[in-house]
Amino acid sequence: MQPSSLAQPQLTYYTALDRSTWLERRELHRSRVLAWVEDRVTRANRATKHPVYDFLFTYYSFRPAHLLRWSPGVDVELLDITQHELDWPLDFTRTERGYVIPADSFPAQRRTYLSWALNYLTQIESRPGTFCCFGLHEWAMVYKSQAPRHSQVSLRLSGERIAQVVEESELRCTHYDAYRFFTPEATPRNRSLLSRRTTTEFDQPGCIHVTMDLYKFAHKIAPWCPSELVADTFILAADARAIDMRASPYDLSEYGFKAIEIETASGRSEYITEQRALSERAAPLRKDLINVYSELIKRI
Repeated sequence: MQPSSLAQPQLTYYTALDRSTWLERRELHRSRVLAWVEDRVTRANRATKHPVYDFLFTYYSFRPAHLLRWSPGVDVELLDITQHELDWPLDFTRTERGYVIPADSFPAQRRTYLSWALNYLTQIESRPGTFCCFGLHEWAMVYKSQAPRHSQVSLRLSGERIAQVVEESELRCTHYDAYRFFTPEATPRNRSLLSRRTTTEFDQPGCIHVTMDLYKFAHKIAPWCPSELVADTFILAADARAIDMRASPYDLSEYGFKAIEIETASGRSEYITEQRALSERAAPLRKDLINVYSELIKRI
């Protein structure tokens, strides 16, 4: 007998989480990010600014309330759950046993982004990190400027000393989203001319901003990305941001941050140590993101 030429109906099988399991995962996720969310909301209500951590909520476009939400990622069925218990109710689909976010629900108009992002992440993973920029991008942002970007805090060095440090160093920034904030006087001092178009070509895993941006690649596909990975990358971004600003010319002592004095040999050595440690922490999270993006592309 010849096999039928008619297409057979395809059954979809989901990984299933029972109620106790998904409740535990959701509460653990919320406990990891709750303090960050509450601090940000409190500052916003009081109209106060934080020169280090506000960046995590202004530069990155993920709302504090969204950071608090939990999702298991795609094709994971939550059993014994009601719609009002879902953190992302509009993105879940009802099943016979519960709710799920199907991979093929990812918006069609955003699928080109998935391919670009996967290529970007794999390109970064494939190249060695470089650790010789010493965080001078923040110095280049105030070089010969009368209006520092963080006006609510003082500079710990004079404008003349900041200019001297910049002029005695080679600016080796490889990340466009830092480079684009250089002052006009600092831009031509950079080793490379960067642009949005050449982002994938120049970004590399030793860059602190590239490490921070793993959070962007996670939250941009929420809730199709597991919230645990969103939280992992957010916490890493917070630590990277702290190192980033400790190496800046700003005086952040009133916020509890000890300066990494990259204008000295010992400070540069300290910066490299911290930068390498962040890069090592970032590597497995980048691999996790590559897996999430790859699986999502396969399933849609």
